[in-house]
Amino acid sequence: MLAVNARGLIKTFDRTIAVHGVDLEVEAGTLAGLIGPDGAGKSTLLRLLVGLLRPTQGRVEIAGFDTAGKPFEVKERVGYMPQHFSLYGDLSVAENMKFFADLYGVKEAHFAARKADLLKFSALGAFEDRLARNLSGGMQKKLALACNLFHTPEILLLDEPTTGVDPVSRQELWRLLAELHEQGVTILMTTPYMDEAERCEKVGFIHEGRILAYDSPRHLTSGMRDEIAELVAPLEPSLKALKGIPGLKSVHPFGETVHIVLEPGGAALETVRARLEAAQIPVKSLAKIPPSFEDVFLALAQKNNPPSPPSGKGGAET
Repeated sequence: MLAVNARGLIKTFDRTIAVHGVDLEVEAGTLAGLIGPDGAGKSTLLRLLVGLLRPTQGRVEIAGFDTAGKPFEVKERVGYMPQHFSLYGDLSVAENMKFFADLYGVKEAHFAARKADLLKFSALGAFEDRLARNLSGGMQKKLALACNLFHTPEILLLDEPTTGVDPVSRQELWRLLAELHEQGVTILMTTPYMDEAERCEKVGFIHEGRILAYDSPRHLTSGMRDEIAELVAPLEPSLKALKGIPGLKSVHPFGETVHIVLEPGGAALETVRARLEAAQIPVKSLAKIPPSFEDVFLALAQKNNPPSPPSGKGGAET
């Protein structure tokens, strides 16, 4: 069964196309992620999926219900956590919980027990009377997650749930998400972090409003046909020396190293090495490696945004 089924989604704001013809299927019980840079359309897509925005074109079904025609049925089944803090800062932890429980129609007879469960789940029991604005960033995220769980949703849509929190809180949030996933909750989250995307069962690469690929992390990396070489050498001279090698698709910094993307059967590693030696660049190491998740994303982005051809108006290349 599909928990999320989007077809031909387009969303425009004036002349800006924020989401561009997105098709997305998320199987029930899946932990899925959408990764992409700021401005790629991740938040807009999530708001379309949950029904907070109306698509310019296309349609969305959540748990089999059309978000436009059956909004109340969708609300009963979905919890949505926006990227930015959306609780009431002048209310306490307990008061925020009561507000969201009422919003989701949780019966008074069930509230106390559910609240106790969620305070324990989120480890916020000791902070029940603290104002939400006085919580740390990580605690605010855990409170927002707990508030969206009062009605026991089948599906969680989370917009960058770990952004802006410290490493310890980030790990704690992932522990909570793993626990929910084990209970069978479908989770679709956006993230700017490659390591978080690799934890997901399915990942969609989103760039300029388009989903470039959607598959398991293992299939995405194993399906990359380009060859990757890792170079440890001075960065700027290396980037300059390697320009113009036939069959070399791209060169980009990768931490303290340089990743070189070679077409299959194109430029050999020996050609790269010879070019660096000719430029008298000291090379600590140069070897082929398996593609990383980031290599896959950059390759997909470059494929969908190839360099512009020369204008043909003359002038020297720089």
